Amino acid sequence: MKRREFIRTTSLAAPALSLFPANLSAIVRDLSVVGKLEKRSLGSTGEMLSVIGFGGIIVKDATVDDASSIVKFAIDAGVNYFDVAPSYGDAEIKLGPALEPYRKNIFVSCKTTNRTKEDAHTELTQSLLNLKTDYFDLYQLHAVTSLDEVKTILAPGGALEAFKEAKQEGKIRFIGFSAHSVEAALALMNSFDFDTVMFPVNFATWYAGNFGPQVLELAAKKKMGIISIKAMAKGPLPENSDRTKYPKLWYEALTGEDEIKMGLRFTLSHPVTTVLTPGDVNLFRTALKLREELKPLNTEELDIIKTKALKQNPLFRYPA
Repeated sequence: MKRREFIRTTSLAAPALSLFPANLSAIVRDLSVVGKLEKRSLGSTGEMLSVIGFGGIIVKDATVDDASSIVKFAIDAGVNYFDVAPSYGDAEIKLGPALEPYRKNIFVSCKTTNRTKEDAHTELTQSLLNLKTDYFDLYQLHAVTSLDEVKTILAPGGALEAFKEAKQEGKIRFIGFSAHSVEAALALMNSFDFDTVMFPVNFATWYAGNFGPQVLELAAKKKMGIISIKAMAKGPLPENSDRTKYPKLWYEALTGEDEIKMGLRFTLSHPVTTVLTPGDVNLFRTALKLREELKPLNTEELDIIKTKALKQNPLFRYPA
């Protein structure tokens, strides 16, 4: 028997991120299909995305068959959000054919690290070819860190001009950005009405690093879709770490089902739409395995996580 649970937006709902568990009334939640991932509304776009997304770096250096296999596994679990970038090696080339059979029913996002109009336009054109699609549902400025980058992006001849033109031409539907800097994220949000923000929302950075609440608060006020990264991060890599197990990761990841579930539940207890897992296929599979156990935290569980977080060395801090 299917069940249906919708938590709908009200005009009076206002997120109180200083309180926790955070207010989720500003998003729509759909848990209607038993055994599949919950879906949540993406800001004001009208889209509903799976709470776990597919990071394209997962298929970097994979065989064509392996890429198709993991994409099918994701689709079967209810994943409908797929994100990739040219900086992920050959991931675009591997992901394009794997996504082609499902394109009409999924949400595809891509990114560019280029900051000027001409370079961003060129990269967008190539990414569309690589992904075998005529348009991206979401196109993002990738990994914006400094205020100098923000200035270039917004200036005449900056990348944002390419984004606006591409939207007018129907090559992209929504415009967003990803950032690893509170300062850059706030500057971008205060300068343009982006549809989405991709930002680390992590238990350790939140409590031990004071990194995240500022961005989520403004994003929620602007009714932007919030895409989370680093929910499954533990902290910086210890010195002399063996990187052979997770060669695509530049940080130490949470491992084991209990730790991973804790990290995902913390992040999804905020008004976040979707979470991108680390770029390791086994960690991604574990996250999907836990898909029916990702309910928001209660106060007692929060106290336990907060105590644990304050003992961690967070991956990011604010101020840096």
